[in-house]
Amino acid sequence: RDGQRALFARMAEVEKSCTVLFGTEKGGDASQEEICKDLESSDDSVKVAAMKNVILAMLHGETMPRVMMTVIRFCVNTDCHELKKLLTLYWEITPKYGDDKKLLPEMILVCNALLKDLHHPNEFVRGSMLRFLCKLQEPELLDPLIPAIKECLEHRHSYVRKNAALAVFYIHRSFGERLLPDGPQLIDAFINRETDTASRRNAFLMLFNEAEDLAVEFLASHIDEVGKFGDGFSLCVLELTRKVCRRDPAQKARFVRVLFSMLNSSSAAVSYEAAWTLVSLSSAPTAIRAAASTYTGLLNSQSDNNVKLIVLTRISELRKHHAKVLQEVLMDLLRALASPNIDICKKTLEVALELVGPRNIEEVVQVLKREVVRTREEGLENSTEYRTMLIQAIHQCAAKFPDIAESVVHVLMDFLSNDGAHDVVVFIRAILEQYPALRPSVLKKLLMNFADMQTSNVLGVACWILGEYCDDLELLSEAFEEVKANLGEPPFVAEKEEEKADGADAEVDAGPVVQTKNVVLSDGTYATQTTISEAPKLEEKSIPALRRLLIAGDVFLGSVVTCTLVKLVLRALEMRGAGNKMVKEMQVHALLVACGVAKLAQVKSTPQQGAFADCLERITFACRLLLDPTVAELRAAFVEESRKSFALYLEHKKAKNDTATDEAKQAPRVQADALISFRQLRKRGAVGAELDIYDGDDLTKATGAGAAMELGPQLNHVYQLSGFADPVYAEASVTVHDYDIVLEILVINRTPNTLTNLTVELATMGDLKLVERPQSLTIGPLDQRTIRANIKVSSTETGHIFGTIVYENSSTAEKTFINLNDVHLDVMDYIHPHTCSDEAFRSMWAEFEWENKVAINTTLNDLNDFLDHVVKHTNMKCLTPTSALGGTSTFLAANLYAKSIFGEDALVNVSVEKKEDADGKLTGYIRIRSKTQGIALSLGDRIALVQRMQGLGDGRKGKKTGAIQPAAKAEGAE
Repeated sequence: RDGQRALFARMAEVEKSCTVLFGTEKGGDASQEEICKDLESSDDSVKVAAMKNVILAMLHGETMPRVMMTVIRFCVNTDCHELKKLLTLYWEITPKYGDDKKLLPEMILVCNALLKDLHHPNEFVRGSMLRFLCKLQEPELLDPLIPAIKECLEHRHSYVRKNAALAVFYIHRSFGERLLPDGPQLIDAFINRETDTASRRNAFLMLFNEAEDLAVEFLASHIDEVGKFGDGFSLCVLELTRKVCRRDPAQKARFVRVLFSMLNSSSAAVSYEAAWTLVSLSSAPTAIRAAASTYTGLLNSQSDNNVKLIVLTRISELRKHHAKVLQEVLMDLLRALASPNIDICKKTLEVALELVGPRNIEEVVQVLKREVVRTREEGLENSTEYRTMLIQAIHQCAAKFPDIAESVVHVLMDFLSNDGAHDVVVFIRAILEQYPALRPSVLKKLLMNFADMQTSNVLGVACWILGEYCDDLELLSEAFEEVKANLGEPPFVAEKEEEKADGADAEVDAGPVVQTKNVVLSDGTYATQTTISEAPKLEEKSIPALRRLLIAGDVFLGSVVTCTLVKLVLRALEMRGAGNKMVKEMQVHALLVACGVAKLAQVKSTPQQGAFADCLERITFACRLLLDPTVAELRAAFVEESRKSFALYLEHKKAKNDTATDEAKQAPRVQADALISFRQLRKRGAVGAELDIYDGDDLTKATGAGAAMELGPQLNHVYQLSGFADPVYAEASVTVHDYDIVLEILVINRTPNTLTNLTVELATMGDLKLVERPQSLTIGPLDQRTIRANIKVSSTETGHIFGTIVYENSSTAEKTFINLNDVHLDVMDYIHPHTCSDEAFRSMWAEFEWENKVAINTTLNDLNDFLDHVVKHTNMKCLTPTSALGGTSTFLAANLYAKSIFGEDALVNVSVEKKEDADGKLTGYIRIRSKTQGIALSLGDRIALVQRMQGLGDGRKGKKTGAIQPAAKAEGAE
């Protein structure tokens, strides 16, 4: 692994900064002679085109040594501004030193040209040249220009002065003591007399980086005028504050005053930076309150959704340590719910629910109720999803504060006929179990809205509620009559005569009646008159939703209604006895309904025989409870145990949420021998008020440079591109950074000859795009070089990178080609575990277009072991609760979910069965659904590979493990 270690050693070296980059596929086609001829032309447009060809060619590795003197002779004295700009780019990229590491003689003429531009009467030319000098890193060229740069600090035009201050800053930073030892004093005098905003900002930037004491002194003497110096100057002051306080925390008090004044800045950037800097410096309630007010002001005043999300993230971090202070601005925070963006509303609700307390719960609930009512408005985007979020938020508030449950439950019950009715009825079910005092009023309201419910799942939950919580005799009778009225009289299977009658009525209503007759007009001529009259419409029969769903074949809903009626009858038997006439009538009607649903199940049982058989079994058991007096113990269990199980479920859910909350609040653990950061004197992982106030640390964390660079994971992503016997050995290290892939290619010349024009030609397959083509190199005998290539990724799909190495032998001038091995990019680099609700999973499963079905073929014999194996090697999150996967069942069904870095959803359903007659072998299918074909195919290939990783499956190459097809046409799609 010597070559790999050499590769990582070169990766660790600091690369030379690149200040010029053009995204072109290839350089200019003109030769050096043609370019020189064009540069000698008297036409400026021809010279401009030639200079562009020179720059592109040099950026792609061409040297062009003869062009420099031509440029000096024919282009330096031009008055064309575009050509002068191109000249600065040319001076920036052209080699300035010879092979002996000494400055080229031509650079004397170049220095003279630069000096001439620094004295140019046009301020644009002067400013552009000063800007170019900021990038120059050759002290021999800069030394003769220092007097001219100092003169530009006193130029009459602000454009020249601001660029001169910037040039002094960069020169002093690179060669301070050698070229500009008096730079800080120059800028100190300059900033005290300067009146231009941009020039003052650049001067202050130089002072706080190179002469911090002078910067602090200037700030102290002008602290009341900071707001008048512009936004750029204010941001520099904030950066200075973080830098000083990072080094010396005792200096915090000197900057608090200016920070408070910046909170009210008209610039959103300044006020935002001032707010989080103030929080970092001080934990006093006054400072936290001022920062929170600034955050909420930005949240409600800015129109950019990205800004709103960033501010909400800051507020969420602030809440972890200062929740009581943030409760004062909670109502201002809730104003963000007016945003049409669903992500902002979701984030706002998450933060607000953590800040709800006894003092503000009523106001918060009023806002949530108003927002729920607003979702009825037409044209409101994502109204159903938003209403679901609001209902869940109200549910959480009611769980924390029982006093407000009564005020919200009646408002929500008006939405039982809308899209979010299922969430409402589930909320009502939980409220009835947790708060017995609300049952009479809520049940009466539920009965009033029972006829308005339209969907099967809502009606099923409502019927279960009526069967479980109607304990009062009067309420029980009302519930029975309401269900009876909406159910209608059995049977629920339409007769042939009724179908024929309905067909005749449809023919009558098919269209209008047309009558044609001849008439005599007033002038004695004949004409044809056509009369069209609408046929009289028959009165439409209003069929309740419950009966309509049963007639349509919803046997499961019918079994739920049957069990509800039986529960009501059993409770009536306990209250009034078996001899009561009303109870007898209820009992008979319940039996008739049970027989009608059973008949319906028999008629509709062909496509779903297994599911309907379970419903028939439940109906049979319910009828036995009504008819057999010897099963008294079963009656009590049938009536009471369901509610007890639901109560246990609510307790389990609450305990699970409390455990998750406690784990989130738990402080980060630090090992006894962990390294102590003496600079900060605080634990690792500190957040909120203890955030690092140094921008450089944030940048390091964002780019991942601060992460521990372990050699093992990097070696796993090293691919050998050529063989050991090839004259050029190459291997690549692949690093995936979300949307970018970086290839570090180590090329070793194994021959005793010098190889010229060595180029690595790369090509991609899939949704990959080569951003930067590797440059040509000259490699000496037994030498090695590192080549970098950047590849852009646009979707989650398994990609391939392939190519060749082309070089010329310096002794024979023969061109040689070496084909490289392919590099396969794993889809797992783009997929991360994620979570979603069951409702969202079902919705996406029905919506997504592509499905890949992979057969299970494994030697594992345990269901849970197989599921864990799939989850571990596919970066998926198992949504099915652990409690549902236990037991001794021979069948397992689980839903897995993940999200790609591009926001694509990946849904997986694992259905596996353990066969008793095949030595316990596991059989079944794994189905993948996604919105795009690429992720479905890639995940299917990955799962097929997972089955072969530990000797699973038959391992035959080329076997087609899954057929990709649109989900709507997939066999068994639901």
